[in-house]
Amino acid sequence: MTKTIKGIAAPLPLANVDTDVIMPKRFLITITREGLGDGAFADLRFDNAGRQRPEFILNKPPWTQANILIVGDNFGCGSSREHAVWGMRQLGIDACIGTGFAGIFYDNARKNGLALPVVSPEMRDLFLQFSSDARGKEISIDLERRTITTSGINTTFEMDDATQVALIRGRDDTLDSLEHAGAIRDYEEALQREARVSVIK
Repeated sequence: MTKTIKGIAAPLPLANVDTDVIMPKRFLITITREGLGDGAFADLRFDNAGRQRPEFILNKPPWTQANILIVGDNFGCGSSREHAVWGMRQLGIDACIGTGFAGIFYDNARKNGLALPVVSPEMRDLFLQFSSDARGKEISIDLERRTITTSGINTTFEMDDATQVALIRGRDDTLDSLEHAGAIRDYEEALQREARVSVIK
């Protein structure tokens, strides 16, 4: 991920959007991550016949091109399914700006390059108003400086240091562990030597 995320933001002010809304359970049967973009917000995006719901924000231009969401309180609550984040990323969502996110969802987002800047309710409401403009005004999120900038709005956001570093560097837990591969190997070899010595004694 780059240090700055830029793009059109779409307002999604619903509170308590859980992971079953983000990724309905019928899409969890896949053993790979492929095709989950179709499942992201599926029941909001499509009706029972598979037709697009014209009233849903991501089905309306210019928000069909949105890569940033302005979300309601407690976004990502519910089950721990990582598929929800995978689907959002495949749908082209790079960031969600909100007042707070469910803990497991936040961790899954960090591991998969989805930025979740946290702002005050008042500032979030300003972004909701800004993003509702049908002219598709852009928002810029600077991960390094922890700032969000639009035409007329410039504010800071909350993000813990570990998440910020992971997003800027495009890292996850596996890649972080591999940085210490030498130390891990030395530790395992030392354990094996100790085990052999114990057998000999």
